[in-house]
Amino acid sequence: MSRYRLLLVDDHTLFREGLASILASQPDMEVVGEASDGLEALVKARALRPHLILMDVQMPGMDGVEATRRIQRELPDTAVVMLTVRDDDELLFEALKSGASGYILKATGSRRLIAMLRAALRGEAALSPALAARVLGEFRRISALLPADFQPEALALTDREQEVLLLISRKATDKEIAERLGISLYTVKSHVRNILNKLQVGSRREAAYLARKRGLV
Repeated sequence: MSRYRLLLVDDHTLFREGLASILASQPDMEVVGEASDGLEALVKARALRPHLILMDVQMPGMDGVEATRRIQRELPDTAVVMLTVRDDDELLFEALKSGASGYILKATGSRRLIAMLRAALRGEAALSPALAARVLGEFRRISALLPADFQPEALALTDREQEVLLLISRKATDKEIAERLGISLYTVKSHVRNILNKLQVGSRREAAYLARKRGLV
């Protein structure tokens, strides 16, 4: 069975080693590299092409947000999930805007962490219910300030993302979408992740509902 390739990025060696030990016990996950700052993460991401990067937000030198922004530009198929000790709205929204697929507090238990990482690998948002509610609340607050016919989602989605969104709204699986569009499964997951980020929703069902409500499909 093929395993997901993970890169761990944190400036605390002991924390990285503990995290690597937890992930190594998972039959579908493999830690292929570690980095201690954002620049090293960028270099190793280019070389290792991991499926997912667990990225500390605050590190000396290049921080996790800037590293995520650069990695997502170069490697859009790689999911990045942020790790932090700070439950901070500004950091949360900045991380998501940089292209992160999730935001996990370091106080999270190992079982919950693994479940959230698997969600990110499926192309879903890796957010706790409390953080997801705050993101949704911010989205609603911003939406309330805009004209009723303003649809930034339609402008933000690429042509390919709109095709994927249409198939999502028809309840197609990732495998079915890949076969229909002639693209890889990992590329489908990347498109789904980008769609969820741009629409600021946490699941495919919410994306399909919003797409129908906004007339995007």
